[in-house]
Amino acid sequence: MGSTPIPSTDVLATRPVWLVSVLAGLAAAIATELYGLAARAVGIPMVAGNIGASVPGPITTGMFAMGTVTSVFWGTILAVLLARYSRRPARTYLWTTIALTAVSMAGPYLAGATAASTKVMLALAHIVAAAIVIPLVSSRLSHVPGRVDPAEAASGQG
Repeated sequence: MGSTPIPSTDVLATRPVWLVSVLAGLAAAIATELYGLAARAVGIPMVAGNIGASVPGPITTGMFAMGTVTSVFWGTILAVLLARYSRRPARTYLWTTIALTAVSMAGPYLAGATAASTKVMLALAHIVAAAIVIPLVSSRLSHVPGRVDPAEAASGQG
């Protein structure tokens, strides 16, 4: 007796990896921009310096979204490559992007001539974006069949 595969009801499973990543990035860009606007509204200084700078520059409207879009661009390339070549793309993407998010937060904390409240706010913006993008893309990548190592396939372990 044959069995009929049950189609997935998960809408992410049926979309291309790049599209899920782009849409998640768009949502994160909007969220981080709104977060930046809210921070501005409550009086957090919107000036920050580069690492080691002695003079800060303005954080203008659109910078949160632009930073998010730039990061998601590279994250999308990572996700597509992992979907194609990784044995466990969802797991690899999850841990890689968590590590990259942690590393990215060094920038705000090392920013020169920047108020502590601004540093914390900027670091939290990284977490806001990551909290939106990483779970959605990881979920999509969990629907990519794992890759079998040719050596394991030959030995019957794969």
